[in-house]
Amino acid sequence: MPFKSFMDTLLENTSKPSFCKSLTLGESWKSKSMRIIPEEFVTSTPGAFEHRVVFSVRWGNSWQLWLKRDKKGLFMEEEDWNEFVDDNFLGPHDVLFVTHEDTMNLEVRIYKNYIHLMKEIISPPVEADPEAELLNPIPQNSHQETPASTSASASASASGARQGCVPVINPEQYLVNPKSPYFVKTLTKKIDVLYVKQPVIDKYGLKFGPHKSTMYYLIGKEKHEALTKIYCNGRNFCFSGWAAICRKYKLGEGDTVVCELERSGGVVTAVRVHFVNE
Repeated sequence: MPFKSFMDTLLENTSKPSFCKSLTLGESWKSKSMRIIPEEFVTSTPGAFEHRVVFSVRWGNSWQLWLKRDKKGLFMEEEDWNEFVDDNFLGPHDVLFVTHEDTMNLEVRIYKNYIHLMKEIISPPVEADPEAELLNPIPQNSHQETPASTSASASASASGARQGCVPVINPEQYLVNPKSPYFVKTLTKKIDVLYVKQPVIDKYGLKFGPHKSTMYYLIGKEKHEALTKIYCNGRNFCFSGWAAICRKYKLGEGDTVVCELERSGGVVTAVRVHFVNE
């Protein structure tokens, strides 16, 4: 079934405000045109979208995407959108079906093309689907997945981060406890909170305290109190106070830190921050 007919069928079979996205000739998923939220969708959900949206997929993961408006319409921030694209390995034959669920919450269904048969993806994509690539060869200049060893570098380039800051070689060397869960964070323009991404949560089986429960940033011998925050029906986890930490220690866009998570009773209670751009 042609993309347009398939997307028309999706839109006809829902009563909720919805829209579809697929690539046209000359576009990639990281083109600015792919970041726009259709104006008719915005007007059909009055007051729902002012500053951000949350994309949720069928297997429970979610992404927060901040919004900005210019004279051409309402756009998702480039950095947030590119992260969603990379995390889901979107390719040239994919279709996104986006449905308004509640206030700023949107459900996103991802479909891939198998010899003109559109198949919905209902589990986390780990890498490019070899079967899909065989049936639908990707042109040389189209978007391709970034290997794990270079994904941090690509992300930094997209966000304007200074080159040479990432990837961090052997981040485990910074850990106080070699068995601690950790993640590497390269700062972007947004430093309001420190997010813990779903792959990190899944990898270590992380658990968090209640919404607005106390946690701490540990930097050297200093201890800074902050709060655990939980959003989107318990699927998004972050820590407040990150902006204050960045200001105090003069961390800016492009700087990289290793965040070592400390737990008590299995619950994350502190983030030990290690500077790597000294």
